[in-house]
Amino acid sequence: MRSVEDHLTRVTAAAVAPRPVRVAISEAQGLMCAEEVVTERPMPGFDQAAIDGYAVRAVDVGLAGAIAPADVEDLDSGGADLVDLTPGEPMIVALPVVGDVGPGARTPTRLQPRQAVRVETGAPMPTLADAVIPLRWTDGGEQKVKVGHGVESGDYVRRIGDDVQPGDVAVRAGSIIGPAQVGLLAAVGQARVMVHPRPRMSVISVGSELVDIDRSPGPGQIFDVNSYALAAAGRDAGADVNRVGIAERETSRMREVVEAQLIRSEIVVICGAVGGKSSRVVADALSDLGDLEIVRVGMHPGSVQGFGRLGRDEVPTFLLPSNPVSALVTFEVMVRPLIRIALGKRQPMRRVIKARTIGPIASVAGRKGYLRGQLMRDERSGEYLVQVIGASPTGSSHLLAELAEANCLIIVEPDVEELGTGDEVEVAFLAQRG
Repeated sequence: MRSVEDHLTRVTAAAVAPRPVRVAISEAQGLMCAEEVVTERPMPGFDQAAIDGYAVRAVDVGLAGAIAPADVEDLDSGGADLVDLTPGEPMIVALPVVGDVGPGARTPTRLQPRQAVRVETGAPMPTLADAVIPLRWTDGGEQKVKVGHGVESGDYVRRIGDDVQPGDVAVRAGSIIGPAQVGLLAAVGQARVMVHPRPRMSVISVGSELVDIDRSPGPGQIFDVNSYALAAAGRDAGADVNRVGIAERETSRMREVVEAQLIRSEIVVICGAVGGKSSRVVADALSDLGDLEIVRVGMHPGSVQGFGRLGRDEVPTFLLPSNPVSALVTFEVMVRPLIRIALGKRQPMRRVIKARTIGPIASVAGRKGYLRGQLMRDERSGEYLVQVIGASPTGSSHLLAELAEANCLIIVEPDVEELGTGDEVEVAFLAQRG
């Protein structure tokens, strides 16, 4: 029996990232940038107001908000128009409003000393203005504005090139493109960007007992659960998935279906292909397409599985069990890391933490257990706690409803057959429900 670590090493060694492609930035979210995006223009491209208010020269409102001296008649106002001047009270500066500028204004506005221009956020700054008085610090006047608080030069102004200068790297190669990166690319005028694309994955189901979900199953038939579940798992991992559906269990037809997917895919997953007659059909159909082996791996569930590199391009191909829970857990442990590596992720594995068990947990001796669990956090101590879903590690491994309730996998080492209440165990996060 091959260890999980040994088999996973063989699998991940086959990971090949697709060649970078140039896509519209609206399609780049979640992908890794494959180039250094260097800006050609500054951002902002002009001095602009950072807040709604009044553009002024800071020197003209320097006395606003200062406490008026006892002898106000001897006060040197420096030319400022002071109003409501009361000894011991904050001084107010009044300025005539000579214009109103909004975002997108194309005609330059010129500001003279001791004047103000009403501006909106994003509006180009008038000539000579070096600060913006926030609207809340004024009376909002339209012809004349009263200012109750001074500012320093540069306050509430976005200077040209404050964010990005020409020659700066906006997005670095190897960065994951998220909302902020998409916004930055748009801000610097980059309509398309080179990225590492999602690996293409094809999912095929095998089994004469299977029918698609748009048909009513007859006696002895069941719905094709695996191709839908594994396709969803592939999309969740970041792959571009083609759900092929059910393939006929006949050697020549099976080979034809698989060969077609090897041409168009970086990863092929065939479920229901280990154990029983299906495994022999698959083995016969794929025998001369490349090296493919069916092995026992020291894990539970999903101990019997297959892996090989098939076709001219040596496409990583997985054979997974027919049991939906076993197939999904095997996908999680073996296939998902391959997808994440192909995407260029630096940490392809799920986040693993330590948690304490709530109640006893049984596992299969000699196999690494991946048991369904509910992870929670103690509100007082902040400690992670985990509870197994399903009491038996063997009798309930097929229960898909239990996996649907799980938010983690409890990882039990092969030499551990039972954990007691309060024991520490490793737990891998699954996708969180909203």
